[in-house]
Parts: sequence; C-alpha cells; structure tokens
Amino acid sequence: MSRVYNFCAGPAALPEEVLREAQADLLDYKGSGMSILEHSHRGKEYDAVHQEAIANLTKLLQLPDDYAVLLLQGGASGQFAMVPMNLLGEGQTADYVNSGAWATKALKEAKIIGKVNVAADTSKDIPTRMPDPATWKLTPGAAYVHICSNETIAGAQYKTFPFTEAPLVADMSSDILSRPFDIRQFGLVYAGAQKNLGPAGLAVVVIRKDLAERVSDKVPVFFRYKTHLAENSLYNTPPCFAIYILMLTTRWLLKQGGVEGIAERNRRKAARLYEAIDGSGGFYRGTAMKEYRSDMNVTWRLPSEELEERFCKEASAAGLKTLKGHRSVGGIRASIYNAFPTEGVDALIEFMREFQRKYG
Repeated sequence: MSRVYNFCAGPAALPEEVLREAQADLLDYKGSGMSILEHSHRGKEYDAVHQEAIANLTKLLQLPDDYAVLLLQGGASGQFAMVPMNLLGEGQTADYVNSGAWATKALKEAKIIGKVNVAADTSKDIPTRMPDPATWKLTPGAAYVHICSNETIAGAQYKTFPFTEAPLVADMSSDILSRPFDIRQFGLVYAGAQKNLGPAGLAVVVIRKDLAERVSDKVPVFFRYKTHLAENSLYNTPPCFAIYILMLTTRWLLKQGGVEGIAERNRRKAARLYEAIDGSGGFYRGTAMKEYRSDMNVTWRLPSEELEERFCKEASAAGLKTLKGHRSVGGIRASIYNAFPTEGVDALIEFMREFQRKYG
C-alpha cells in the first residue's frame, strides 16, 4: 500500500526519511545487535542520541547559555500542571490569555494550583482569533503570563509575540520550530512532540534557568524543573524512542535549512490552501480571521454539515486522510506541519476544486 497524505492534527505526519531510518534501526541499531528500543538510557549508544537531540534543539532555537532544554514525559497536558507548580508561588497571581480550547485547558489546571487572572478571552469568538496584546489586562507583579501560540482546533495563531514584564510562557505544541522567534521574549516554552517534533508522549520544555529555582520544596521532586535540569533530563528513564525520533526529526530539519528554511515552505503551503478557500466564491469559508490564520492548522466550513461529511469521506477514499474538524467545532481541518509535503497540499486543492464542481 502506498503512503497516504495524513492531515491529522496529532499524532501527525513525520518525514518519510525519518521513518525509513527508524525502520532500519529498529532491529539492529548501528550494528550494536540490539534495537534502539532495547538500549539502556545510561549506555553510550542512547547517550549519543540524547545529547544530539538536545544539541539540535539548541541550534535550531538559537538558545543563549542561560536557557536549557528539558525532555520530559506527559506531553503538553502534563505541562499545564508543571508550569504553575514550578512558577506560581504562594500569594502570587498568574495571568492567562484564553484563546481557545488548549489555552482553556491550561487555565483550568493552573486554577487548581493557585490564583489566576484571565487577562483576555477570545475562546468563544467566531470567527476565531487571538486576543490583541494591547487589550490584555495584566496583573502588576504577576508570576508569569501564559499564552497558547497556535490553537489547533480554532486554526488561529499569533503572528508576533509581545514583550511582557512578567516571564512569558507559551504552549507551542503545534507550531514550535515552524517559524523563527526570539526565545529571549520568553521565560519558558513547551510543546507536545506529536505535531512537529516526533511521536506522542514526549514534551520539550525550554526554560530560562533562573526560573527553575522558583519551585517550592513542597512540590514533589519529580515535578520540579530543576530536578530534570540538574540531571540533563535523565533523572529517570526518559521516553527513549520518542527522543530518538526527535533527534532524527531535528536532524532532518537542519538539512531543510533550519527554522528559517522550513518557515518559508510552511508559508507557501498555507498561502496556497487559503487562496483556494478564498477563491471558491463562498463554497469554502475559512473559520479564522485572516490576520490570525494559522500556517499549521487550516480550518474551513462547507455550505452544510452533510456536504462536510461527504467531503471527508470522498477525500479519505482519494488518499487524503483525517480532514474532519475537531468534534467540538466540526467543519474541515487540514494540519500541514513541517513534515507535511507540498505535494499533499496540491492534491488537496485539486480535490477541493473537483468536489466544488460536483456539488457546488
């Protein structure tokens, strides 16, 4: 069976080059006589993988010496709790900007830990958008300000990031390494791996080192950033295979010209798809405000839910898989992360034109 075009929002498409190398290493890793899945996390073979994964991320993100990369378990959902556990001290307030479903989840988790101020809220706005930083009602002396850089369900994305007095914290699960940004604007960024970095189960955290010292000694040792910082993310057995795929994926990304190179390709892919939506005469209707349209998750509607169901069914039969929008909002969603090929976008656009010809 030939490979299909996988538009899933996550776990998402991986580079075919990465999958082929992993396939070759699965039984016998580099002549060691053991699978990469079987190597000890304390052994030299895995240690080289671990160190390269961190080094690649450091290079791609252009990290200064006062920032560190952590490779943790639990995905981004685990970070919804770890961030306030580590950064929100007793008597302090954390500012949360609510831009949609994933920002809402982070907000709810933080409220369990401590005091939270909702600085802005566009989570229910239709068409979807991100809150304008000029309208944020921030708390003087806040512990941190939390945002979600790209809402996968809503298809909305910040195009620029503000400078904030309090450390800026961002859930970048669906657009990390997809475009350049200045890490010095942030105190901490985190991302579930399963969209742009590798398989599910791994979270990448980039933290300004001084912030790791904030944690209370009442927080269990495993849930302290400084525990994993001190042990180079080897305090316990890490998700070794996920980190191995992360290493291969970041190696692949460096060969594409790094973040700058992939960003230009991402912009072209998204622009072509939005052009097809906007040029349909209203048959296809984008669901995010144009100035906030995501380059990673393109969302749109058809004239009826019946047509949307038919669209997804016929697209799947044509090898264009997992285009159905999130169950909470419906519609269509095409997730076109770093690894998604340009040819897949072209195939989708051709299918959209033919579908409109038949049913428009």
